[in-house]
Amino acid sequence: MKTLQQVTRDIREFRIQGANQIALYSLYFLKKIALCQGFGLKFKTASQHLERVRPTAVVLHNCIQIINTSQKISTVDTLINTLHNIGEKEAAYSAKIIKNGSTIITYCHSGEAMSFIKHAWIKHKKRFSVIACETEPLEQGVRTAKELAKVGIPVTLIDDNAIGFFIKHADMVIVGADALRKEGLVNKIGTSLLAQAANDAAKPFYVIASSLKIDRRKKFEIEERPANEIYRKIINKKGLERIKIRNPAFDITPWKYVTAVINEEGILTKNQLRKIL
Repeated sequence: MKTLQQVTRDIREFRIQGANQIALYSLYFLKKIALCQGFGLKFKTASQHLERVRPTAVVLHNCIQIINTSQKISTVDTLINTLHNIGEKEAAYSAKIIKNGSTIITYCHSGEAMSFIKHAWIKHKKRFSVIACETEPLEQGVRTAKELAKVGIPVTLIDDNAIGFFIKHADMVIVGADALRKEGLVNKIGTSLLAQAANDAAKPFYVIASSLKIDRRKKFEIEERPANEIYRKIINKKGLERIKIRNPAFDITPWKYVTAVINEEGILTKNQLRKIL
């Protein structure tokens, strides 16, 4: 069994990434604690610590809130099962969104968005292409491109700065989410710029995000990552010791730029989601 420090390091260093995967990884660890020592102080301390590792992502927070109201192993198992199957339920609606001949732009790496896109290709036999943004500074978009190409989907990998150039060649944007708040969609930094570009080009902007990503927390924090994630990519580092580097991991996209949110229950307009929030 891994220690809390090891699990924390795996999440912090992006060995485990994506709000759902972070929640799953944490729940498996917390289940082992509960099986050995119950839902007492050690469980509470570990759950609070894991929540703080990636504070912007809300799925783990929501899962822990559910567990706190029903402290049973069966509750943890239900949440784990839900997270494993939620992408498949959302993907069932992919044929209504993705049409033959479409070109899709996607951003970062989202398990839910990947399930949605791959389901349309594999299960519904839709034929389309994807433009994947590299997603600086950790290039999660490269992982997206490789995953889609592996199942045969034609993929073009582009630099984030080329979004404005390519958006006119796309038919839609499909992204995931880390949280859905009343202020807007919380996702990887740069998502809001893609959404604005899609809006200017009159292209629909779809979000694949389960109901576990609905975020009603009063206290909300945009995580800032270590400066060395940016620093490592700079070839000429002379003089940088006098320059402050900031590296926010997420931004907020206003709902006015979102066409619809697809979750396990169906396709929700932004106005329907606003009412829920």
